[in-house]
This record gives sequence, structure tokens and C-alpha cells, in this order.
Amino acid sequence: MTGRPAPGPLRVRWLGRVRYRDAHALQEALFRSDGRHLLLLEHPHVYTCGVRTDPAHLLVEPATVGAELVHTDRGGDVTYHGPGQLVGYPILDVAPGPDSVPRHVHGVEQVVIDALADLGVGAGRLDGYPGVWVDPDGPRPRKIAAIGIRVSRGRSMHGFALNVDPEMRMFGHIVPCGISDRPVTSLAAEGVAVSMREVVDAVAARAADRWGPEIERADAAWDAPDVPARPTPGRVDPAGAVHITDRKPPWLRVKAEMGPDFRRVRGVMRSLDLVTVCEEAGCPNIFECWADGTATFMINGERCTRACGFCLVDTRRPLAPDPAEPARVADAAVRMGLDHVVVTAVARDDLGDGGAAAFAATVGELRRARPGATVEVLIPDCKGDPASLEVVFGARPDVLNHNLETVLRLQRAVRPSASYARSLAVLARAKAFGLVTKSGIILGLGETEGEVVAAMADLRAAGVDILTLGQYLRPTAGHLPVARWWRPEELARLGEGGREMGFAHVEASPLTRSSYHARRAVAASPVGAAG
Repeated sequence: MTGRPAPGPLRVRWLGRVRYRDAHALQEALFRSDGRHLLLLEHPHVYTCGVRTDPAHLLVEPATVGAELVHTDRGGDVTYHGPGQLVGYPILDVAPGPDSVPRHVHGVEQVVIDALADLGVGAGRLDGYPGVWVDPDGPRPRKIAAIGIRVSRGRSMHGFALNVDPEMRMFGHIVPCGISDRPVTSLAAEGVAVSMREVVDAVAARAADRWGPEIERADAAWDAPDVPARPTPGRVDPAGAVHITDRKPPWLRVKAEMGPDFRRVRGVMRSLDLVTVCEEAGCPNIFECWADGTATFMINGERCTRACGFCLVDTRRPLAPDPAEPARVADAAVRMGLDHVVVTAVARDDLGDGGAAAFAATVGELRRARPGATVEVLIPDCKGDPASLEVVFGARPDVLNHNLETVLRLQRAVRPSASYARSLAVLARAKAFGLVTKSGIILGLGETEGEVVAAMADLRAAGVDILTLGQYLRPTAGHLPVARWWRPEELARLGEGGREMGFAHVEASPLTRSSYHARRAVAASPVGAAG
């Protein structure tokens, strides 16, 4: 180890395959935070150009070989990232001093060198050439890992790219790192047959030696989606003697109260031909919220292009968006006298902008019709497209909500068309845009308390202000089973932990959903503080 480690754990995350632009947005958010992070991942095919890239070193148009081209703010020349290559982004405090950057680069190189030694590969440094090299003192040194770092205001970004078993032909379309007279190699090319998981484990262990000692690690699923097991008769909740196959525990039973206020809200929705997530998703709080005169409007129709394992929303082929829908939502908000309006939507991957324009139009109509009300939007990820997201951000909703939904390990099982890193990147972009951000996690799908805490820490590091935590309820026998009933006191403890992390507001209870007590949450947020 070198130097004194900063307080708190090194948060090591194996994120799986992540688009470069999503990873970069997440890096920037972590760079603005005060934690210590090591992101480990693969990228789809992409060529990245550093600030000193010579354009002549890009030998083909990237699109012609199935790759993206991204100009980035790291040092160095052009390089390639793709499947089979382990990319590591350490986001750390860097001790000040005249040689601080070279020392940090040296430390990143050493982590890779030591991990390779553990895997049976001798590697080192080659004078005058950055990166990590096999046989650096021999007649034919070969580059196995590229290094590109940015250090600013005492914090680091970017990192290393270690070739495990990538498509080596992709390096032939560039002059890798501007070095034309030295070949590139990989573990596979050197005759070392190891899995990506073994390489990640080796790197994580050596990173802990250098930047630890305390680490908090979370991994995306390595093989097939980690689906929670179906309950067997008489199975007992691991947290206590609550039988999963029995009726819901008493703290999850809700009495239907269809009083006059409930009927009034339902009448407004029917008269304006509007859809609410309260009904479409089978929310257990519908009676309480509608009796309180609140509802969450769902725009862009009632049919979703995704099929998340926890969600009841219709997944038939969606209809064309209704251009009059935003005005009807605003009309309903006026009739109901809403001071805080929540608008969500199904995922519309069939639309070029993912439905972003309808969000912006609805916010605009609400501002005109109900100028004193605050507006909260709960958005899909719009496939992470920056232009689409900026359409929503540019409407300046008072709260931008996007749900993480579950822990890193369970993402592929619970929402196979989404991505943990992409969701964090959406929230990070919204925060960088200056918006108040919100996210939620549903519990009871097989996650551990440690995994939930890690996901909460990731959300906070991405700049999220408001957090919701609630129990998963299985909508039908065709949906993912409940793996555990979380007790009210456990959720209360997680909520307190979230407040200690720095969230402005945490709503944590068995029946909490994304929009539950949304008015109370916004009052405690930076929006309420500004008011």
C-alpha cells in the first residue's frame, strides 16, 4: 500500500457490459462525490480519443467496423475498448504534490502488474511507453494494458484497459495509443486461459491492497440471470418465521376504502380518458392516495415495450401517442386542485425519443394550467440517449425520478431490458443538469441487506436527493416470486441509514412506492427548501 487511505470503503463494482457514454456520465458523478470507487466493466466496441490524439492514428471510419467513436477528456492517444477487455475506472482522491499524477498512474499500473502476476503473467513497464507490457525487457515487448488518466482538483477519472480475450483485429484499425512499432497482446494471445471473472477477482484483490483495506464489492450477474427461486410449500422467510406461501403479513394488508374522494378522483380520470399507474400497476396505496386527492398520471399510453419481471403494466404492442394527452393531464390537475403533480410513463422503445417529447409537453401544459404546482416526472431511461434525456431535463421538472428498482446482482433477472449503470447515468446526467433527483428500490426479490446498502450508496454517489424503499408484491403467478418479506423495522433501519448517507428525504416502509407521500418528499427536498 502507498499513502494513507481516505475514510470509507473502496466501492468496487463489476457492472458487466456498459456503453461508454453511460460509464462516462457515471464517472463524472462519482468524480463530483467524495467517495472512493473502482468501476470494473466491459464496453461494446468503441474507439476513444484522448486530448492528445493524432487524427491520423484513426485508420478507418469506426462505424464501418461496427464501433462508436467518442472524444473524451482523458490523456493519451486513440485506443480501443470492446468485449473481452476489462476496463477499470478508479475514482479516487489523489494526494497533492509536484509528482502526484505520475505517482497515481504508477499506482494504477502496479495494480494491473500485480494482478497479472497472480494470473501467471509476468509484466512490467517499458521506458518511454505508457501502459503495462509483457516481456518489457525482452526482444519483443507487447502491450497488454493501456493506461489513460485524468486528474483534476485532486480527484482521478478514467484508468486502464486490460486485454483478456478481445477481438484483436479491432486494434488493426487504429495506431493503438499512437505507438506504431510495438504490438498489442492479450491474456488469450499469451496462452493464458482465464475467465473474465477470474481477472476481475485478481484486480479487485490487488486494488484492495493498494487503495483499501476496506472494500465494498457488488457484482452484476455473471452467467444466466439470477432469478429468485420459486417458493416451495412451507418455506420460511430467512428474516423470521413468516411463511412466504401464506397470506401477506399483517403489515401489508390494505383495506379498500372507496369513499367520496376516491370516487371523485376516479370520475375525473374516466371523464378525461386518462391512465394512472395507480391502477395499471396495481398499487396497494390507491385507496389512500386517491382519498387524499392525489394520483400519478401515466402518459404515452398504457402499453409498455418492456417486460420487467415485477410489473403488471400491459406489454401488448403500444398504440401511437395521443398529442392531446398532455392537455388532459393538466385539466385533471386543475380539477383536482393538485399542488404537486406526478407524471410517469410506460417505456416506449418504439419511439425515437423514448417518449421524451410527451414528458416535456406535459410539464409545459401543467406549468401553464397550474403555475403554482410542483411537477415530478418518473421517467424510463430513454435507452440512455443524451439528446432525448435533455428534452425532458430542459422542461425543468421540479423533481426528476428514475427508479433503479433492484440491486446490481438482480438487474438482469428483474428488468432485462434495462441496466444498473445506465440508470445511475440517467440520474447523474439529471443532477449535472441542475435538477432535484429521486430514485427507488423494491425489496423482496432475493437481495441481501448489504446489497441494498451498496445500491443506496451508489445512488447517493450519483447525486440522488430523494430515495424510496418498499416491499415487492407479486402481481400475478406469472411474475417473479416474493423471496422475502421485509419487516417494517428493517425498512425503518434502512431509511435511517439513507438519511445518514445524506439523502434529503427517504421514504421507507412496506407499502412505499415511487410516488407514495410524494408531496411530503418534495417538501423536504431542495425544492421545498428553496420555496
